[in-house]
Amino acid sequence: MAEPEVSVLIPCLNEEQAIDGVIRDAFEGLRRAGVSGEVLVIDNGSEDRSVEVAEEAGATVVHEPRRGYGSAYLAGLDAAQGRYVVMADGDGTYDLRELGDFVNRLRNGADLVLGTRLKGDIEPGAMPWSHRYIGNPILTGMLRLLFGRVVSDAHCGLRALKRQAVPELGLSATGMEFASEMVIKAAKQGLEIDEVEIAYRTRVGESKLNSFRDAWRHVRFMLVYSPTFLFAIPGGLMCVAGLGALTWLGLDNSLPESATGWAIASAVVALLGAQVLQLGLFARTFAVAHLREKDETLERLWQRLRLEHGLAASAGFFITGAGVAIYSYFNGTPDPRLGLLGMTLLALGVQGVFGSFFLSVLGRSAPRHRPHRKAERELDPVERA
Repeated sequence: MAEPEVSVLIPCLNEEQAIDGVIRDAFEGLRRAGVSGEVLVIDNGSEDRSVEVAEEAGATVVHEPRRGYGSAYLAGLDAAQGRYVVMADGDGTYDLRELGDFVNRLRNGADLVLGTRLKGDIEPGAMPWSHRYIGNPILTGMLRLLFGRVVSDAHCGLRALKRQAVPELGLSATGMEFASEMVIKAAKQGLEIDEVEIAYRTRVGESKLNSFRDAWRHVRFMLVYSPTFLFAIPGGLMCVAGLGALTWLGLDNSLPESATGWAIASAVVALLGAQVLQLGLFARTFAVAHLREKDETLERLWQRLRLEHGLAASAGFFITGAGVAIYSYFNGTPDPRLGLLGMTLLALGVQGVFGSFFLSVLGRSAPRHRPHRKAERELDPVERA
């Protein structure tokens, strides 16, 4: 038999009350869209009659014993045969009869299509006010800030994507953060993301969502995948603030001796900030050089800066620090704050030398002349081979 055009994936954990209606809506949606399709229910260890009900409704059941929203979808994506994949929760909150809108967007060039509840129609009582006005806007806003993609409802459970894009995304999250991972990695790979306004209905049965735990999983995942905001910006601010305060404390002779303690604290902040900043640069360089992510600013810097530039700047810190430290010692009345400033600059110079070499190693070990995944996917098959 020919492969189906659309695979509908429905994760299921004790959804005996709702799963029959969801499956029937999925088949009706396929009929309305005029496409061939399959409906896969991914059982995630249900202890009720969900599996029996799903099979009676005509769905193919895929068993995934490892618990987790992401685990269920990963198993479903492995089993899917369709050219397009539509994903929806098994609790009756999404109307799969309208899945044709998602398929049409994919046919017209989108790689990932998200439903948007916040721009659509939410039934009274379907979404708690804390989710509608606090949780979803904050999490979606954070994703837009960190990754620059304008989406209005990044965590909607009704979405669709081209199956050929799945290997490019390299999805691996096993929990609720799977929803964020899909959007983040699609954005990083430069895939086309579209939205469809949808209706959000009152769920049938008990909710599996843990608001605070699952929100934290989303936040944690977004921070881990944004080294600029997690490392580079905080580290840069710490380094500048610490070094600025230390310079003022070291050069102002009118300050009392008790300022030495503040000078020590400033030196520690400056050194910690420099270390965190370097971690951010290492992580971002690795992502661009080896994971095919896009960063136009970093790539422009690569074109203009070389290892020698980093070594020269580091040498400048080292020489300046050594000079300040020597001056503070032979000044007649040794000044510990000025000496601490010199030793901090000297330490930053040493850090810079080794950091420059490591950045060079990361850049040199990257594959050369490799197209971005989005561009690679659009190459002629013969040229790609």
